[in-house]
Amino acid sequence: MSVIIGQQEYFKDVKRVEFEGRDSDNPFSYKFYDENKMVLGKPMKDHFNFAVAYWHSFVNTGNDPFGVGTKSFPWVSSSDPYQNAYDKMDAAFEFISKLGINHFCFHDFDLIDEGDSIRESENRLNKITSYAKEKMKSSDIKVLWGTANLFANPRYMNGAATNPNFDILSMAGAQVKNALDVTIELGGKNYVFWGGREGYMSLLNTDMKRELDHMAKFLHLAKDYARGQGFEGWFFIEPKPMEPSKHQYDFDAATVVGFLEHYGLEKDFKLNIEVNHATLANHTFQHELQVAANANMLGSMDANRGDYQNGWDTDQFPNNIYEIVESLLVIIRSGGLQGGGINFDAKTRRNSTDLNDLFYSHIGAIDLFARSLLITEKMLNNSEYSKLIEERYSSFDSGKGKDFEDGKISLDGLHFYASNLKEAKLISGKQELFENIINRYI
Repeated sequence: MSVIIGQQEYFKDVKRVEFEGRDSDNPFSYKFYDENKMVLGKPMKDHFNFAVAYWHSFVNTGNDPFGVGTKSFPWVSSSDPYQNAYDKMDAAFEFISKLGINHFCFHDFDLIDEGDSIRESENRLNKITSYAKEKMKSSDIKVLWGTANLFANPRYMNGAATNPNFDILSMAGAQVKNALDVTIELGGKNYVFWGGREGYMSLLNTDMKRELDHMAKFLHLAKDYARGQGFEGWFFIEPKPMEPSKHQYDFDAATVVGFLEHYGLEKDFKLNIEVNHATLANHTFQHELQVAANANMLGSMDANRGDYQNGWDTDQFPNNIYEIVESLLVIIRSGGLQGGGINFDAKTRRNSTDLNDLFYSHIGAIDLFARSLLITEKMLNNSEYSKLIEERYSSFDSGKGKDFEDGKISLDGLHFYASNLKEAKLISGKQELFENIINRYI
C-alpha cells in the first residue's frame, strides 16, 4: 500500500511502519504484527480489520472537564471550515497509510464542522465526501463504519431518537439520513448507532416505554432508508451503561440484544462492543463479547481500556495482554467478528502532545492484538484448553444429560434420575489451570 500524502507532510519522522520482529529497537516498527502471516487459516490482518478512530486521532485535542486542549494540530490552522477539513483529511490519510492499515471510522462532524443549519451541514458533508472519494481512489483505505454525532449539540441534551420534543427527533433523523448518505457514498461496510444521550437523568419526568418505542421506530426508519439506497452492511448498536446520561437505554450487551429482539431489529443489527463500556457496566469485556456471540450478534469491537482507579470512560489504548487473549478466545471460538473489525476508539493522554505519540499508541495496540492472536493460536492448537472445556461439560454428551439438551426428558424424568443418585460428585473447575495455560504461552 502506498503512503498517501497531501499538500503537506504532517508526520515527517515516519515512513511506512513495517514488521521488523520483536528484537527490533525501532519504535516505528511492528514487533508482532506481520499482516500476511497465516494464523488459524487466514492472514493475520483478516482477523482484525484494524481501523483508526477519526475523532480521537485527528479531532480530540486533549481537553477534559478541568481544562482546555493541550494539543495544537497543524491541520487545524485556518478560519475556513472547508480548508481545515481538507487538511485534516490529508493528515488522516497520511497517518493511516503510514501505519499500514486500511480502515477508519468517523462521526459526521469529525469530517467537517457542523453548519448552522441542516442544509448547511449537508452541503459541507457533500463537499468533504467528494474530497474523501478522491483520496480513497488512490489508496486501499476504506470506511469500516460511519455514524452521526447525536450527542454533542445542545439540542440533544434530552436525547435524539428518544427526545420528548418531536422537532428535535426530526432533526436527528435528518442528520442520520445525511450520515448514512456519506457512509454509503464512501462504500462504508457498516453503520453504528451509539446512544450517547438516549436514556434519562430522572424517571420522574420520563416516559420510558414511549421513549423506547420511539427509538425502535427511529432505527427501523434508518434501516429501511439505508436498505432502499442499496446499503447491504450491518447496523451496529454500541452498548454503554451511563455517561453522559445517568442511565442509557443501551446499558449492556444483554439489554441491547433484548431490545433488538423485542422490536424486530435482530435481522439487521448486531453489536459493537467497547472494552471501557463493558467495565463501566461492571462486566468484563469478555463477558460482553460472549453475550453478543451467544445471540449471533457479535459484529465489531471498539478497542480501548479504562483506568483501574478512575470510574469513567478514559478511552486509553489497550495494553492488557491477558484481557485481549481471553477476548480473542471468545471471538475465535464463536466464529469471528461479523462484518466489523477492531476500531481503536482510544485517545493519547492529555500530556502526550507530540504527533509521534499517535504512532506509538497505535503501534503498541496493534502489536498487542497480534501478539495475543499468536498466543491464542498456540493455546487452541497445542494446549489442552479446548479439551478441558469439553470434558467439563461431558455429562451432557450422552445418556440422560444429552436427553436433557435434546428436550427428551421431563421434570419428572429429572426427579426420577436424581432420586437414584446417592450424591453428585464434585468436579473441579480448574480455573487456576486455565489461567496457567495463558501464562505458559505468553
